[in-house]
Amino acid sequence: MSDVNFLMGKTKKKIIIGARGSLLSVVQAKSVIKVLRSNFPAYSFCLKKITTFADKQKNWRRLDLALAVGIFVKELEEALLRKEIDLAVHSLKDLPSDLPRDLTLAAVTKRIDPRDCLIFKEKTSLYKLKKGACLGTSSLRRQAQALRIRPDLQIKHLRGNLDTRIKKLLAGEYDAIIAALAGVKRLGYAKNLLLQALPMSIFLPAPGQGALGIEARTDDKTIKTLTEKINHRKSFLCAVCERAFLREFGAGCRLALGALAEIKDRQIHLQAVVLSSNGKRIIRLSRKGALKQAGALGKQLAQQMLKKGARKLLKEV
Repeated sequence: MSDVNFLMGKTKKKIIIGARGSLLSVVQAKSVIKVLRSNFPAYSFCLKKITTFADKQKNWRRLDLALAVGIFVKELEEALLRKEIDLAVHSLKDLPSDLPRDLTLAAVTKRIDPRDCLIFKEKTSLYKLKKGACLGTSSLRRQAQALRIRPDLQIKHLRGNLDTRIKKLLAGEYDAIIAALAGVKRLGYAKNLLLQALPMSIFLPAPGQGALGIEARTDDKTIKTLTEKINHRKSFLCAVCERAFLREFGAGCRLALGALAEIKDRQIHLQAVVLSSNGKRIIRLSRKGALKQAGALGKQLAQQMLKKGARKLLKEV
């Protein structure tokens, strides 16, 4: 494309946005494209769907999911590095705390409800589920926090895109499943499902849950200009804090730990939890600090938890 033609307004420069091909991922990417189009009418924006390694696998075991890092983003990052796409839209909770050297977290969208929710086939609650009920999740974090409250529950492996998981619930394969409330809301399912939003006092979310992360090449000045416009500063600071906490564990996002940063009274407040996979042992701490110290705060709280034996706890079954 001729830069002269672009500057003279004869054509629009195309920006290619990459995302996974799942229904939720496409909805999320389109929401970002909508904002970009409204802010930058001189550009054209198009979506490129990319199938990740995790999307191709049909027989993942829970341990595979727990140990794998970046299984939902690797192909998107490779496409970025090959310049096949200009930016990638992720569920921030899926994005590892350490990114490839030439890539950066360029923006974070305004976070919506970060809570987890329990979805039922018949109206009930976590406390009222029948004894020995079958609960679907592949998240060690969700498993551990659920078992801490209801050790009688039978945890059954559940994977697949959110719409697939809901179909399995409605087909009777589970008595209840756990999902991110943000995803349920983004797909417009919240009003039509029987669900219970799980309070933060008993269920802390995965770092980044509820927000979208925009990943781009570090040296791409055009994309930097675009993403600065759509970045939500408070959500970005909370993401920095939570991801710094996660980074200290050398983990992707699949261990039995949760963290939530919130901005209150011009300070950032971080609460975090680490559990054994059966939920019987737990370390839960909180800390607050200045906004400019968001990353340092996350690191400090993680180190405090590690001193209390968090790493050993994560290995317990």
